[in-house]
Amino acid sequence: MPKRREVRYTMPRNSGNVVRETPSPWGGDKAGEGVVEWCVHGPQIPGGKELAPARLIQWLKTGLPVTELDDLRDTLGLPLERVAGMLGISKATLHRRKAAGRLDVSESDRVVRFARLMGSAINVLESEENARRWLASPQVGLGGAVPLEYAETEVGAREVENLLGRIEHGVYS
Repeated sequence: MPKRREVRYTMPRNSGNVVRETPSPWGGDKAGEGVVEWCVHGPQIPGGKELAPARLIQWLKTGLPVTELDDLRDTLGLPLERVAGMLGISKATLHRRKAAGRLDVSESDRVVRFARLMGSAINVLESEENARRWLASPQVGLGGAVPLEYAETEVGAREVENLLGRIEHGVYS
């Protein structure tokens, strides 16, 4: 069984010069709010509820709030421009998404992809800092590729997940 660490759910999130608490995905006032946090910390959230796949799919089809992109940026510890590039979002499109307040379906799906990878990496490597460092460094098990870059495609993301699974079970290669 993978090691689980206890994580306080309400974590500060920078929003310009104001620090506010991240709302629960089940109690937030915007559909899909808190999805990144749930994907990263999942069932470890004290009192957290299971996020049903049907509900997640519904939120993805509606488009996640742009604030989820900010949450992903904070979680990965990367500049917004880098995260947008990994998600295939140009500067002009990012500006339009911010104005509209929502990401489109494919962008939302990619946000969840990276958030889940971060959650898996934290679970295997036991800390957010270790996970960030590992995801941003070339890995022998990926032929020297950087996991965050490799995961820009779904096939690459699966390979990163497979490598994390091998590390977790002691068969790193």
